Amino acid sequence: MTWAGLARSIRACTACDLAATRTQAVPGQLPTAGAAVLLVGEGPGAAEDACGEPFVGRSGQLLDELLAQAGLPRHTVAVANVVKCRPPGNRAPKRPEIATCRHWLVEQIEVIDPRVVVALGGTATQWFLGPGARLTQLRGVPQRWDGRTLVVTYHPSAALRFGPRGAPVAALRADLQTVAAVLAEREGGVTGSANDWAPE
Repeated sequence: MTWAGLARSIRACTACDLAATRTQAVPGQLPTAGAAVLLVGEGPGAAEDACGEPFVGRSGQLLDELLAQAGLPRHTVAVANVVKCRPPGNRAPKRPEIATCRHWLVEQIEVIDPRVVVALGGTATQWFLGPGARLTQLRGVPQRWDGRTLVVTYHPSAALRFGPRGAPVAALRADLQTVAAVLAEREGGVTGSANDWAPE
């Protein structure tokens, strides 16, 4: 399956109740040149549901800023979510919804084949490491998952709630810098160019 084929299938998916309340599914983004880093969030918010792209609201703006500071420009990384449709009222996705949607992210990871995966927030952390996984206990030390480096960190929306001087922003900034350092050591940098997203 190609990225474009996966995206078409995700947009057509009606396997869970979230399909009834979404505007559209949000498959994610992948640079056409490929990506060594995959960022995984929880699910689309209102802005993402409206435009069909991930991390375009306030949390996305913060993420873009911190990625640039870490030397990982947004256009060089892949972005996806645990669930592809916005939960009503931006609530956290329920376990059955996550389970129903799980195969999509599994297939996306197979297509992208990233060297480093970044779990943004508790929902993404538990998707990778199980329901008992706690972000606060795991962040700061890269994990191993399916032969890849997994970095656990705060979701940018959580960082926004604590303000620009809050600990989550500082932690997210430091963790993205760790990602850049791991990548530089193992891969010699990132790929992709500006405005170079793969067709969805």
